[in-house]
Amino acid sequence: MKRILVSNDDGYNAKGVELLAEALRSFAEVTVIAPETNHSGASNSLTLTRPLTVRQASNGYYYVNGTPSDCVHIALTGILKYKPDLVVSGINNGANLGEDTLYSGTVAAATEGYLFGIPSIAFSLTERNWPHIEAAVEIAAYIVKHQLEQPRQAPCLLSVNIPPLPKHEPENIRVARLGRRHPSQPVIETTNPNGEILYWIGPTGEVADAGSDTDFGIINQGHISVTPLRLDLTHYDELGITHEWLEGLCVNP
Repeated sequence: MKRILVSNDDGYNAKGVELLAEALRSFAEVTVIAPETNHSGASNSLTLTRPLTVRQASNGYYYVNGTPSDCVHIALTGILKYKPDLVVSGINNGANLGEDTLYSGTVAAATEGYLFGIPSIAFSLTERNWPHIEAAVEIAAYIVKHQLEQPRQAPCLLSVNIPPLPKHEPENIRVARLGRRHPSQPVIETTNPNGEILYWIGPTGEVADAGSDTDFGIINQGHISVTPLRLDLTHYDELGITHEWLEGLCVNP
């Protein structure tokens, strides 16, 4: 039987991870290792300033007092005595579209698996508070099963966003590039009872690129968006320009 490591960023007791893990157990061996509390927006951060604890809940899930990346890292380098066939993250309580993927703890958990050479998929429900979560779980399980039965030659990192519809069909799946947002809106300033100024991070920016081939556009059409991600941040077109800019200082040819 195939083995799947499941994590998320909403916490080990979130509805999305509970229902997803239950569905995946119908065809795979599933281990859940997730954060103790919500870590939305944690991105790929690892906790390096303190030791981490791992405890087991009554339902068998492991939970870590750290980030989603911590959970997967600890699982793959300490807790599990085997290499899972797949890392699955989610289902997230809310969308991870466009630049959201850079901040998402859900995507980060999958990214950590990918860094260890394991195929990894992050799932997100595009509206909060779990509307039509059962249908989202069903299509997520379908995609996971497809990956296990027809694995790609090289490990993949996929971000899947699922709109809240009462039913999904495999024909509703679309491959999409990431869209773009305008810059985030200003921070929200407030004060505490002592008069000290406090700041809340402001809302995300409005959508700037929602073309029909983007994840924003696909979701707006009521389809499921699947976006393959990569981690090579090198701007290859800028290598020559940067070399010219550093002429006289740069020693490599």
